[in-house]
Parts: sequence; C-alpha cells; structure tokens
Amino acid sequence: MGESMRRLLLLSAFLLAPPVVASTTTAFINVNVIPMTQERIDWNQTVVIADGIITRIGDVESVPIPEDAEVVDGTDRYLIPGLADMHAHVPVSESQELSRVLTLFAANGVTTIRGMLGHSSHLNLRQQLLEGEIFGPRLVTSGPSLNGNSVSGADDGARQVREQKAAGYDFIKIHPGLTFAEYAAIAHTANEIGIPFAGHVPVALGVEGALAAGMATIDHLDGYLAALMPVNSDPSGGYGGFFEVLLAGKLNEDRIGELAARTAAAGTWNVPTESLFENRVSGMSVVELGSRPEMRYMSRATVAQWARVKQAQETERGYDAKLGARAIEIRRRLILALHTAGAGLLLGSDAPQVFNVPGFSAHHELGFLVAAGLTPYEALATGTTAISTFLGSNTGTISVGRIADLVLLDANPLEDMSNSRRIHGVMLDGTWHSASELEQRLAAYIEHDE
Repeated sequence: MGESMRRLLLLSAFLLAPPVVASTTTAFINVNVIPMTQERIDWNQTVVIADGIITRIGDVESVPIPEDAEVVDGTDRYLIPGLADMHAHVPVSESQELSRVLTLFAANGVTTIRGMLGHSSHLNLRQQLLEGEIFGPRLVTSGPSLNGNSVSGADDGARQVREQKAAGYDFIKIHPGLTFAEYAAIAHTANEIGIPFAGHVPVALGVEGALAAGMATIDHLDGYLAALMPVNSDPSGGYGGFFEVLLAGKLNEDRIGELAARTAAAGTWNVPTESLFENRVSGMSVVELGSRPEMRYMSRATVAQWARVKQAQETERGYDAKLGARAIEIRRRLILALHTAGAGLLLGSDAPQVFNVPGFSAHHELGFLVAAGLTPYEALATGTTAISTFLGSNTGTISVGRIADLVLLDANPLEDMSNSRRIHGVMLDGTWHSASELEQRLAAYIEHDE
C-alpha cells in the first residue's frame, strides 16, 4: 500500500478504539492461541482482558488469574481474533431488520463490518455500536453511493464527496454508471481531501483506470474479467452479464499474473466476495442453497427472492453452466494470483445477498478463499491482520495492548477451514458472549425450520 493511501485509511482508526466501559476482567484459561502475528499456535495459554484490552498472555502455569475475573475454560479450544466482513449491507437504523443483521454478524464471530450501502443513520449507529448501546460489530461507514443515477456531472460528484467527508463518513462508495469525467472528479476530490473511495469499477475507466486513480478497494473483482479480454477488444468487454461472467470463454488468461502485479504496485486492495459470485453462478441448486441451516434466519420471502435471482441467472441469454464454471475457475486463479503478487485481499461477502446470510457468509467466503489456493492461515489473515493493516486499527491479532475482539473455537481452523464455524463464544469489546447466549439471541430470528 502506498504511504499516501495509508495515511488516508488511518483516518478510520478512531472508529476502532475501545469504547468507554465499566471495569471488567475476563481470563481465558488453558486455551490454544492462534495470534495471527505469524502462523503458529501457542498452546495452553492464559489470556487476560481488562477494560476491553488484552493485558497479559502467557503459559497457563505462569500467568495468575485475577481474583475478580470471569473465567472462560479454553481447554482443547482455539482463540482467534474477531473477523471482519469488509463488504456488508447494513439496514437503516429505523429498519426492523437491523437487529437481525447485526446479531447474525456478531454471533458468527464477525466483530467488524464495513457497510457498503450507506445511509445517514449509520453515522449515529456507528457510535451506538462503539459504545455498546446496540449489540453488534463495529461499523465502518460509507456514504450513500455515488453512481450514474445519484451524480449529475463532475462538479456534482466533487460536491458530494466533500459533503460526505464533512458529514463524517469513512469511505466513499462507488456504484456503476459514472462517466469518466464524474469518476475522475470524485477520485481527485477524494484524494485531495483525504477520504478513501471503494466499490465498483466504472465501465468508462476499467480496472487500469481505477488503479491509476488510487481506488482503496475494488470489490467483487469487478472489471477484472473485462481487463483480460484480448487486445483490440472493446475495452469494456461489451455486455458481460453479472460481473462479466459471459466473457469467461473469451479471455486471455496469460495476463492474470501481469494484472495482479499491477494491482499490487498500485496499492489497491480487493474484496472478492467470491461467495456471492459462486452462489449465483455455480452448479449448486436453489434447493441445495436454500437448505443451508442458516436460511432459517431469513424470511421465506427473502429466500424465495434469492432463488429467483439464481434462476434468472441460469436462464440468461448466452449463459450456461459450463460458462459459469469457467468464470469461477478464472476468478479463483485471479484471487490466488493477487495474493501471490502481494496485492492485498480483504474478507467480504456482500451479505445479505443471494443466499449469503450475514455472518455465516463470511465463513463460506473463507472456504472459497481456501478453494482458490490460499492456506487456512492465509485465508484467516484476510479477515484479521489484513483488516488491521488496511484500516490502521488496533484489532486483528491476539497481542498485549490489542482490543479484545475475539472468537473461541471448538476446533483448529488451521487444520480445516470449516472449523471457523465451530464457535464456542465471541468476545466483543472485552465482553464475553457464550455460545448459549448467542444461540438465544439467534433464536429470536428463526423464521422457519428446514
């Protein structure tokens, strides 16, 4: 990451400071710690948390348990940093769905989310979450999206960037439809006043233009397949369908490594949201997807609507299952190439969307990253240490002085990525929430049993 972009992103760090809370102490006893500072396990440790901060870590035989501590038995369990989902859709504060979405994220060990469908109510919500007034993860905010419908010219785009910066949003969200001039004005103004911009790649620029403009994150690998079209092709790729899936049979895959290297050099990060893509275009049936246990937390109407989206994809003109499988293969190659080149990857799932239930979807995303070729440790890093680096936050590792956003697992995720789902409890801002408590919270949102 370039130094200038790092300075911009450090502006978000104040969001991730610990809230002011009453004095509390918790001790995880005899726990196996995966600190994420390097790929290792520190066996049979005691981890002490006071006032939301990790204050001591050491061998269980040498670290005393404070007299007033709440004790959590970590025997044969594994402690990891809390996860972050860097592409989440957060309902407005007045929505009856807000509590459901926040609870689903937190109960699944997602302790930070970046809201990528911004609303003015999120500014107050961010503070309420930080102060513990509402149960849920920390919130990094984007403003209402800038897109072809919301922006009317370059001057208007620049004006909206300044207004969102003044309002206190952390990011500018880019949606499709911007002209070259509008995007250029937005990017120039954002860079000038120090607010990162992220999201979709406008067709008018393509990936190369977005990299040159200093985009903080490209989400969904948007524009990457179009960028692999053969020389002398329409630079936009023409109509490519859902994130260019219809282009998958025409691409020059020899350029993947070159494109990944340029991404790394530009300092732009990627949030692949591979779970969103694969849910929609893979050979998994709507019955299979709709039968996932977590679907019970979504209304029947929502699940039915997601099924219609997938069915529409399957019947789109020019699409077939073979092409979808090819697109998945190429996207997975891109993800691995970006990682190998040193281009930053951030965990994100775009939930709730198309069979992505908040929180649960982050664990599916981890699995897809491993399927792309990352190790379980490398996949976990995209949702922990990478987030800390990207945001400049005091989260992401288990170290003395770090904020105590933690997840206790019943099995080792470094052996099998699916073990990240075996959650024994979650610590938010130093407050312990056991599995039984989390199950009670989730039970309030069960819509139907499969």
